[in-house]
Amino acid sequence: MNRLPSSDAAPLGPPDVYDVVVIGAGPVGENAAARVVQAGLSAVIVEGELVGGECSYYACIPSKAMLRPPTALETARSVDGARQATSDRLDAAATLSRRDRFVNGWQDEGQVGWLKSAGVDLLRGWARVTGERQVTVDAPEGKPHVVTARQAVVVATGSAASLPDIEGIDEVGAWTNREGTAATDVPGRLAVIGGGAVGAELAAAWSALGSDVTLLVRGPHLLSSWEPFARHAAAEGLRSEGVDVRTDTGVRRVSRQADGTVSLELSDGSVLTSDEVLVATGRRARTDGLGLEEFGLRSGDWLDVDDMCQVTGVPEGWLYAVGDVNHRATLTHMGKYQARACAAAIVGRSEGASVTADRYGRASATADATAVPQVLFTRPELAMVGLTEHGARERGLRVRAVEYPLGQVAGASLSADGYRGHAKMVVDEEAGVLVGCTLVGPGVGELIHVGTVAVVGEVPLERLWHAVPSFPTASEIWLRLLEEYGL
Repeated sequence: MNRLPSSDAAPLGPPDVYDVVVIGAGPVGENAAARVVQAGLSAVIVEGELVGGECSYYACIPSKAMLRPPTALETARSVDGARQATSDRLDAAATLSRRDRFVNGWQDEGQVGWLKSAGVDLLRGWARVTGERQVTVDAPEGKPHVVTARQAVVVATGSAASLPDIEGIDEVGAWTNREGTAATDVPGRLAVIGGGAVGAELAAAWSALGSDVTLLVRGPHLLSSWEPFARHAAAEGLRSEGVDVRTDTGVRRVSRQADGTVSLELSDGSVLTSDEVLVATGRRARTDGLGLEEFGLRSGDWLDVDDMCQVTGVPEGWLYAVGDVNHRATLTHMGKYQARACAAAIVGRSEGASVTADRYGRASATADATAVPQVLFTRPELAMVGLTEHGARERGLRVRAVEYPLGQVAGASLSADGYRGHAKMVVDEEAGVLVGCTLVGPGVGELIHVGTVAVVGEVPLERLWHAVPSFPTASEIWLRLLEEYGL
C-alpha cells in the first residue's frame, strides 16, 4: 500500500533558496525543519510520499492502535467487577476502523496543515542531491525543480523493510510492516518471519484479531537483545495468546500455491501452510536514488554521522543525516531527538557561534549511544533503557544487577488481579549510578522514563533515594529496587 499524494496538494514554487533543505517529511524531518524555523531560519521539506512518514502511517501509530484494544480488554478482564462486564471476543472490524482513524485513512492533509502552521514550506516529489547544498526535486507532474540551501541539507529519508535471502520471497507478495499495519482483512493463518520488535508486536496484534499466527525465529531467542527474563516473558505471553512461537527455525523457500495459500519450507524440512506471510527481518537505508555517490557515499548505505549528525567525509559539513538513515538508534523518538540536536547545530553555525558552546549540550546527540528507551506493546508489555547486564559487562563496566517482582508492589497489584511483572536495574558500582533498567508487566511503558532520567542524568543512587514515589502507585518499584540494592 503506497498511496502517493497528488502533486497539487502543495504546489511547487518560489523561493528557490532556503537556509535549510530537509529531505523526508516523517516525524524526524518535520522536527528538524520546524526547529530551524523556530530559530529564525527558513526551511523547505521535500517528500514524495505521505507527509508524516513511515511512523505515522505504517509503523508506530497504526500498530499501537491495533494493539491497544486487546490490551484494554485484557486489563478489564484482569479486574474483578470489570471482568463480568466484558465481551468474550475482540471486535476486529471496530479495531481496524479505529486504526484507520488514527492514520486519517492514509491521507495527509492534517500533517500538511501542521507544516504550514509551523512555517515550513513543502515540495512534493523525489529529491536528488545534485550539487553542494543543491537539491533537485522530481515532481509527480511537471519539470524538475531546483532548490538551494544557504546552510545545510538534511537527509531524513528513514528506512524500509529489507526482504531476507529466501528463495521465492519476491514472488509471493509477502507483507512487510506496511501491509502488516494497513491490511483490511484478517487472514485465517499468518506466518511471521522475524523475531525482533516488529515481528513480536505484529504477531500479537493479528493473533488478537483472530489470525492463527506462527512466529518463525531463526535464532535461539525471541528479542535476542533484551534481558533473558524479558524475552522469555514475551515468548510465553505470545504462546498464551495462541501464537505458535518457533525458535531455531529458518525458512528455506516460499511459494504461492494455486489456491492462493503460501507454502513455507522450513529449515527442519517441514512445510508450513499459511494464507499470508509477513517479513520482519530487518531494515535497509533509504538512500538509493539520492545522488550521494557524487560526495563519496554509496547508494543504499547507511550514512555515518558524528554527534551533531553531520555526515562524515563530506567537506565543509553542509550535509546532515538524522533518524533511521544514520542507523544510530532506529526508533522514532530517538530520530526526533537527533533532529533537535541537528537543528541546534545548524542554527549555531549559521550564527557564527561555536556549537560546542551551547550550555545545554543541545547541539550534540549523545543519548543514542547509552540511554535509548524503548517499549514493546506485546502482552506483557516490555520496557527498557540503557544497557542490559550482559551489555554492560561487555563494555567492561563493573556492575551489579538488582531484581524485584513488580506484582509485589501495591500499586501494580491494585491495577490488576494476579498482576505479574518483573523489574531489573543495572548499576555501575564504581560510579554509583544506574546504567540500565528493564521492566516487564502491564503498563510498564509509563514507568520507564524515570529510568531514562536517572541514566541520562547520571543521578547518584544515594540522591535518587530521595525521589519518593507516591503510594499506592506502581512507581514504588523504584523504591523497592533501591531497597534491594541496600539503600
